[in-house]
Amino acid sequence: MIDPVIILPYMLACLLFAVIPGPSVSVVIANSLAGGTRAGLFTILGTALSMVSMVFIVAVGLEAVMSLVAGAFEIIKLAGAAYLIWIGWKMFRSTGQLAIGNGDRLPVARYMWQGALTNWSNPKTLLFLSAFLPQFIDLSRPAFGQIMVLGLICMAVAAMSDSAYALAAGQARHLLTAARVRMVNRVSGVILMAGGIWLALQKRA
Repeated sequence: MIDPVIILPYMLACLLFAVIPGPSVSVVIANSLAGGTRAGLFTILGTALSMVSMVFIVAVGLEAVMSLVAGAFEIIKLAGAAYLIWIGWKMFRSTGQLAIGNGDRLPVARYMWQGALTNWSNPKTLLFLSAFLPQFIDLSRPAFGQIMVLGLICMAVAAMSDSAYALAAGQARHLLTAARVRMVNRVSGVILMAGGIWLALQKRA
């Protein structure tokens, strides 16, 4: 059971972490601009599911898992960075007509996959959770359940924060003329490619 006294300061700390734009937020905004709010929300669902898996890893023991898969996170990071650059390039080259006409009919799984892979490709999220969550647990009680509950709260706060970005970008999309959509796609594509390059250059802490 989590001490109710810590819930509010914990949620405020989670919100501070969530509102800082990162690669995942960039993908949410880019997909919302290209495919509407629906696309952004399904991207958020992918990031949320990936965060659940990260919280589970922290709960079972981050150091033990990492010792078994020493190079796995580096491989995931590079694969995610390459994928981010690829979708950024596709968005950069896409036409405004394609984004307006077909964006909402793209497969849901595509958005979820992008969100999950982008989140997993940033190892700092996992490292942050591993350092952040244990500070709020009661060491006299079993840690696994506490970390899972705290992690799910953090995921919910992040999802709500990201949803605000998705809603804002989705509404902005409807205010754009067809002539400007292509420019928005190019800007979003550059942001995604820059995010991918940034991820590829990051070193593990």
